[in-house]
Order: sequence, then C-alpha cells, then structure tokens
Amino acid sequence: MTDKRTLTALIRGGESQRLEFKRSTGELREAMQTLCAFANAGGGTVVLGVKPDGTLVGQEVSPQTLHEIAAARDRFEPPLEVRMERVPSGHGREAILLSVVGHTDSAQFIFDGRPYERVGNTTRRMAQARCESLLFERAHSRRRWENQVADEVTLKDIDREEVLRIVGDFESIGRLVGSPAQRANAALDRLGLRKDGHLLRAAVVLFGKTFMPDYPQCELRMARFRGLTRDEFMDHRSIRGPAFKLLEEAQLFCQRHFPLPARIVPTQFKRVETPLIPPLALREILVNALIHRDYSIAGGAISLALFDDRVEVWSAGKYPRGITPALLRREHLSVQRNPIIADVFFRAGLIEKWGRGTNRVAEMCRAAGIAPPEFREITGAAVVTFRVPVAGPPRVTGEVTPQVTPQVTPQVTPQVEALLRALEGGAQSGAAVRAQLGLKDRMHLQRAYLAPAVEVGLVEMTVPDKPNSRLQKYRLTEKGRALRRGVPDGPDP
Repeated sequence: MTDKRTLTALIRGGESQRLEFKRSTGELREAMQTLCAFANAGGGTVVLGVKPDGTLVGQEVSPQTLHEIAAARDRFEPPLEVRMERVPSGHGREAILLSVVGHTDSAQFIFDGRPYERVGNTTRRMAQARCESLLFERAHSRRRWENQVADEVTLKDIDREEVLRIVGDFESIGRLVGSPAQRANAALDRLGLRKDGHLLRAAVVLFGKTFMPDYPQCELRMARFRGLTRDEFMDHRSIRGPAFKLLEEAQLFCQRHFPLPARIVPTQFKRVETPLIPPLALREILVNALIHRDYSIAGGAISLALFDDRVEVWSAGKYPRGITPALLRREHLSVQRNPIIADVFFRAGLIEKWGRGTNRVAEMCRAAGIAPPEFREITGAAVVTFRVPVAGPPRVTGEVTPQVTPQVTPQVTPQVEALLRALEGGAQSGAAVRAQLGLKDRMHLQRAYLAPAVEVGLVEMTVPDKPNSRLQKYRLTEKGRALRRGVPDGPDP
C-alpha cells in the first residue's frame, strides 16, 4: 500500500519513461493514452494530482471522479487491467495512482481505437508501420512455422537412432545437461521438439525420414555450372533430408568440385594444400542458410550454385526482420527466425548466439587471402556470394618456391585419405572397408568415401559393369597409388 511518504519518494526519484504526472482528472484522456503506451512497452504509472514539476497537490475525489476513471478504462482494446490506488495528500485531497504492467508478448493495446508508444518522457500516437512491425514480431514470438505441431507426423517418421546419437554427442561436450536420454521421445522433449507429446515441425526439419508430400521445403539443390551463367550444367543434384544431412551433402559437393591449390613450403619439403574457401567459413554460411531460412515457403529450398568465378548460397525467404545485408558486414545482434532449430545447431557446436558468425567468416576469408563474401537479397531470397576461382587458376602465395610450379590436385578430403590408406593392401569389399574404417552406415561410406574417390579417378571398382554386384570390390588406381605416395599419414576421421 502506497502512503504519502512513499509517493513523495516515487515522485522525486521516478523514471521519466515509466512515470508521468497529471494535475487532475481533467487530463484523464492524456493519462489513459500514456497508460496505453506503458502497456505496449515495459509498464508504468500515471499519478493524478501532481504538477508537471513534481509538486504533490492532490485533488478532490468524488464518486463522479471514480466513475470517469472506470469509463475510461473500458475504452482499452483488448481489455487492460489498470491498478488504481488513492493516496491522501492532505487537506481532504488525494493523489490517484494508475498503473499497468508491460505486455510485450501480447497483442497491441489501443485506446479509443489508436495505439500509443512512449518515446523518452513523452507519449505519442504509434505510426502504422511501427504498429504492424511490433504486431508481426510479437505474433512470431508465439506462433512460428517451426513451433507448430506436425499433426501428420509420428515417432515412426523420425530417425530415432539419429536423435539419440545427436543427443549423446551434446551430452558428451556439455551442451545438454541432465540424465542421459534412453528413449527418442525423451530426447526430443529435452531438445524442445515436442509439445504436449506431439512432434513439432522443427523435429521433422532436424530428424525427419519422410518429407513428401508435406515437407517439400526440406530440400537442397546443388549445381556446378559451366562458365559464368546458368546455361549449362556440369553436375546437378537435388535431395531432401534432415538438416544435418543436407549440411554434409553440401560440404561434400563443394569438396568434389573445388580445385585444391597447392604450394611447396621449403622448410617442410612437402606440398601444402590450401582450400579454395576456408572450410569453417563455408560451413558457417551453409548453417546460416539452414537455420535462418523461411520454412513457411513450401516451394522453397537451399540452393548451392558453383560457377567458374564464384560460389553462391541461396536460401528461401528474406533475411530475418531487423537484419540487412549491410548490417551483416559489421557488429550486430543475433536475430533468429527459427530459434528451436538454431538451438539444436548451437548445442552441436556449429554456431554461437552472439551475431558474430558473419564477422568471423569475413575474418577467416581475409586471413586466407580471399575477399569476404557478399550479402544480398534477390527476389525474396537471401544470397551469399564468395568470389573465388572455382575453375582456376589456383591462388599462388609467396610461399611457393621459384623452382616449383603451382598445381591443382584432385580434391582429397580426410575421408578419401582414410579410404586410400585402407586400400593400400589391395582390393577390398565395401563391408571390409567399413570394418577397417570403423563405419556402420553403408550409405555414408558410399557418399563420403567411395563416390568422391571414384569420381576423381583415385579408386576403381573391380566389377565396373555391375556396381551393385555382391562380388564388387574397390582398389586404388595408378593415379590413386601415385597420389597416396604424396599424402602424409594422419589420423582417420
């Protein structure tokens, strides 16, 4: 309960953005407009019976006064709870305190059909554009595409083994605390991917097994074009899958098509290979495309386009509200369109939540001697472009010795290096290679190890006319054996 001493202290130390004085109920309309502005922000109090300079004068409070206040409170839409206190100020007069709490997670409040906002220590009518923007942001905080229940999806449509594997990884690196999850449904609950026992759409994006016909937007389109235009394909692929798989496929596609400039370092007496784009920088941009895209666009996708002179990453939807292409080139806050999906990638250690991702990408590119990427919005899509010579010539650094000519070697990923080592003893079946590399997934061996090595001519099949033959084995080609003699040993991935 507020007394006169407390009220006096409030008047003297009041925060101008949360407190306003009115001399009497003669200014009741303005007082209610201010309460509307307070409700649309962080809350506040209007005191009736105080001069603008803070002098407490009070006023006579009659039944008519209380009736006028009650009638004014009824003119808020939606209904707003206004707390009223009466504080004696002396000589039979009272001050009236009208207070509201902030409602930043609800619909916009209006008084007499108009919204109001607080700017500094003044109240003003809210502009329509500002009103629409706040309405959108507040609606988005509660109702987004990713946090809606996927009515047509059950646990059988989710890759439960992958869920448990991912959660186990999070627990091992300290990104998920609590008792270890033994069942997929408990793991999904811990990741916030279920609501009242029902799967959310975010769960499908991250761990789904089936995407057609309800989730066609979980798609990655990849193409290597000849030249500088989209007129002729050299290679193109389109796949639908969970987000982590799409990230892996995009990285593998780049590895297959990127040249790998090499240089000889005199002090090491061996070739040192330099990626066309720093791998962590490229991964950051691909992850951003996965977590910030607009999944409500059913026909949307992520597109990875490689030209002779550049690499483009397209994602459906514009940049999140509050983020512009220019802003991404300097310090900025993190604005997440899909915070549930982003949180899972954060727990995987693939992103941070401080808005420094694009700044770190620029730093890595400069350190590697290439231009930072360009950020644009084109026809409703967010586009990131790396200006790099995909078709050559290779970049030459000052560390190349005069007597050695720079060369472009076949792309050798850590997975391909491990495969080459495994095949040094002679031809082996796919099962034998999997056992030697400690792999369980046959398709992962095919996609990440065998296909890239066969494509660049480092490995060949013993029964090339029957790729699926039960007698099929794999062996090094002469090119693979020659390259293997120049590939330094290292730990398997």
